[in-house]
Amino acid sequence: MSRILIIEDEGAIAELEKDYLELSGFEVEVANDGEIGLKKGLTEDYDLVILDLMLPGVDGFEICRQVRAEKNTPIIMVSAKKDDIDKIRGLGLGADDYMTKPFSPSELVARVKAHMARYERLVGSAVEENKVIEIRGLKIDTTARRVWINGQEKAFTTKEFDLLTFLAAHPNHVYTKDELFSEIWDMESIGDIATVTVHIKKIREKIEFDTSKPQYIETIWGVGYRFKV
Repeated sequence: MSRILIIEDEGAIAELEKDYLELSGFEVEVANDGEIGLKKGLTEDYDLVILDLMLPGVDGFEICRQVRAEKNTPIIMVSAKKDDIDKIRGLGLGADDYMTKPFSPSELVARVKAHMARYERLVGSAVEENKVIEIRGLKIDTTARRVWINGQEKAFTTKEFDLLTFLAAHPNHVYTKDELFSEIWDMESIGDIATVTVHIKKIREKIEFDTSKPQYIETIWGVGYRFKV
């Protein structure tokens, strides 16, 4: 049974999320304090983490940063804060998704299932022969989920790796931000193009020699992005 960790200090919200997820067949644990949640996230194995931003002890941004530095576990960040800057910061720290309160429990369950299904598909092929994409000094081992640029290995979050691999596997094809969001996050974009934009920026910082003149991921103004070969 898949294990989910909810880090949420509002007891009523945590219990509601827990009830809906358990009804969907998940094993759920709740941490009502940031320090406890961080310790659980780092020392125990979970298949997904639902992380509130405003927490006593340690805030959600710091928890996300530390957990992502150690693990690729999918992280869904939730908050009552609607500012784009918080969303951009959370995604930049490695969160896979950002939901703004209030939201329906059924929507949360749907997103949990989508993220877990994609993660399981991507890591489930470890027994197969490694498939590698190599383009002008960029090497992507799609099986081991490792990336090198000019021989130097770079660390990628789950969604950064998925997005880079998808674009590199479809060179010279122009994708809109909505198409990329739908493909990588398994959901239709609801005007949430900041998610794609932030991930592209983080990828460029890791693989491009000059981010102002990208050699790999090209911006097609007014349309989207294209991986150049």
